[in-house]
Amino acid sequence: MLDKDRIEKYRVDIDNLENGCNKIELDFGTTEELETSNEIIGQERAAKAIDFGLGVRKKGYNIFVMGHSGTGRNSYVKFITGEKAKGEHKPSDWVYVYNFKTPHMPIALELEPGTGKKFGKQVENIINILKKELGSIFLSKDYENDRNNLIHDYEEEYDKVVNTINEIAEKYGFKFDRLEDDRVVSIPVKNGRPMNEAQIKRLRQEELDELKENNNQLSLETVELFNKLRLLREELQEKLDRLDKSTANKLVKFHIEKVKQKYKSENVQKYLTSLEEDISENVGNIKKAMESGKGNIFEMMQSRIDETFFKRYEVNHFLEDREGSGSPVVFESNPTYYNLIGSIEYTNEMGVMKTDFTQIKPGAIHMANGGYLILQAKELLSNPFAWQALKRSLLTDEINIESLERQYGYVVTSTLKPQPIPLDLKVIIIGDAYTYYLLYTYDEDFKKLFKVLAEFDVEMSRDPENIEKMGKFIATHCQREKLKHFEKPAVCKIIEYSSRLAEGQKKLSSRFNQIVELIHEADYWAEKSGAPFVSEDHVIKALEEKVFRNNLYEEKILEMFEDEDYVLDVYGEKVGEINGLAVTGTGEYSFGKPSKITVSTYVGKSGIVNIEREAKTSGKIHDKGVMIISGYLGEKYAHDKPLALNANVVFEQLYSGVEGDSASSTELYAILSSISGVPIKQYIAVTGSVNQRGQIQPIGGVNEKIEGFYKVCKLKGLTGQQGVMIPHQNVKNLMLDDEVKAAINRGEFSIYSVKTIDEGIEILMGMEAEDVHSLVNKKLEDTLKKLKSLNSDSSEKSEK
Repeated sequence: MLDKDRIEKYRVDIDNLENGCNKIELDFGTTEELETSNEIIGQERAAKAIDFGLGVRKKGYNIFVMGHSGTGRNSYVKFITGEKAKGEHKPSDWVYVYNFKTPHMPIALELEPGTGKKFGKQVENIINILKKELGSIFLSKDYENDRNNLIHDYEEEYDKVVNTINEIAEKYGFKFDRLEDDRVVSIPVKNGRPMNEAQIKRLRQEELDELKENNNQLSLETVELFNKLRLLREELQEKLDRLDKSTANKLVKFHIEKVKQKYKSENVQKYLTSLEEDISENVGNIKKAMESGKGNIFEMMQSRIDETFFKRYEVNHFLEDREGSGSPVVFESNPTYYNLIGSIEYTNEMGVMKTDFTQIKPGAIHMANGGYLILQAKELLSNPFAWQALKRSLLTDEINIESLERQYGYVVTSTLKPQPIPLDLKVIIIGDAYTYYLLYTYDEDFKKLFKVLAEFDVEMSRDPENIEKMGKFIATHCQREKLKHFEKPAVCKIIEYSSRLAEGQKKLSSRFNQIVELIHEADYWAEKSGAPFVSEDHVIKALEEKVFRNNLYEEKILEMFEDEDYVLDVYGEKVGEINGLAVTGTGEYSFGKPSKITVSTYVGKSGIVNIEREAKTSGKIHDKGVMIISGYLGEKYAHDKPLALNANVVFEQLYSGVEGDSASSTELYAILSSISGVPIKQYIAVTGSVNQRGQIQPIGGVNEKIEGFYKVCKLKGLTGQQGVMIPHQNVKNLMLDDEVKAAINRGEFSIYSVKTIDEGIEILMGMEAEDVHSLVNKKLEDTLKKLKSLNSDSSEKSEK
């Protein structure tokens, strides 16, 4: 047996059980004394990457921000883009106007920032002024005189032609009368007087035949004259239209020229010229619209149609007067296809779906154009066509508004195709590592468009600078959220909690959402107690209450240990049995749960049989750990002989499955104990993985595992012998709770650290490792002899 001092050297010193916060390092009484700061803590790499990505305005240098939720990704991205946007120019205004040449393709006009609404108002004023002034002009004496002169000339010419027609008609017994609508009708004449219908009916058949023949001859002889009458009417209408246009042109040109002088853009100039031409071309429609709407229902319907005509002269204030003084920053929380690229809305008019260029609505890409668009990867990829639409815009450098029906390959109704708007945008997508690598691997466009990766870490170095920043972070949050400020010991407790979250004595957690939760909950308990500041006790209370709200499952497990429903020995020594440690939990809370591992060995050739694997309750990594144990046994004992051994390994009373290799060293100790017959101390639980050379490797969740075994030992009664054996690399991860530290300090519980299987053998079995290996070797040789003997006997029986 080894002496006590030999084992003592593996015991972890009380000073290494945590890295307590040195209150002397904090140079303040409360966080009220600290300056506030919006600086991100411990994410220098990510901050530099984001700064670089925001600074490069070349195509493809969009940013993917990668990291775990709660590391400050969203808040920092919003803050830094907001700060950068303040110093940049405000983007242009954009309006959509009617395309007079191709109506289904509205024109997009770019205007100086802040002038979009003014431009729309000026065009509206032009139309309103023209409606009023054109009415006055068309009622003026000059216009009436010009119009009457044209009509007078027309009447004279018309009457001359009609007189000529009547001279010819007289020879055939007819005369022509002119109706109010300028139509000319022929009437038979008898005895110098026009015949009425009754007289015509009384004519004999011979007279009717003669009348018809004369009428046919008259028609042939006067056809050219009637054509001349039609030409006269057409010429009159053309002259009247030219009079209307010339009368309106001066007024239209005067008002549009005033607007043209204010806008130098070539596209705006072209639109205003087209506007001027269209108003001149449609003076008749404008006059009709101004005169309609008075009378019966049909005239009112005509009025509505005429008012629809004026829609073409409206301006769609598509993008204007965007908030803020600099470039826009848009965070789109619901990036659907239409929310991203905009849409064309429809109205239902008497069962018919109609739209026009005034119904074109902007999307998030439009709103952010000239600035920054922030999206969540999960939301973006879960919306059909949204990711494709975003990529298409970034690849083509323009924003096309198309109906979703086109994406499916069919169109259910006629629609518009608005002119695309040029794109100048920096896109920032926030997501996790899985999404990033998935897109990078399977989407060729992704690596072209998102060349900048900003990766947020879950931990940071626990150095004086970051500790100071943590204090400022608490101070800033207290001021912003109107919380009570924290005393120095309370800040120290939060820093220790942060190190526990990071699972490292020299680390702090970057998951600030959990830090913020603790700040809020500690403030609640301080408020409830009426304290002016948040003390260390309030932080401890918040931590305890948080555990209490979430640890019902753990309490049920502990009750089962107490009632011995779960069989676990924490006293004495046993062969082939050992206590392993695992981490389980529900939601936010995780805890350590000890499990008994048993091994049975016997003569055979199967090697190690992983019962969990055979029962299909074992994961791949655990299976790998068992195979590593086989490698260790072969390396250690089978250089000169085969392993004539069967070893069955099982986690007792474990029904939910097992994964991970953190119990591989534990299983190996139990196998060695079973083979050698040397008992293992049941009061020392073990965690740690092992390689084929027998070196112990670190594991995760070391604090929860130690505390889980301590709680079971406490239930069953602390003896001073109990403890946990961990890999030496995990000593730096120890951030144990106060109760466990106090028990260790009183000598009621111990932590041991080991580097190799041999060191673990000395602690668990109380013997020199070489002595145990000798026993194992001897047992393996004996089993080999037995196996050969059994095989020999079997062969003899077969021969007989």
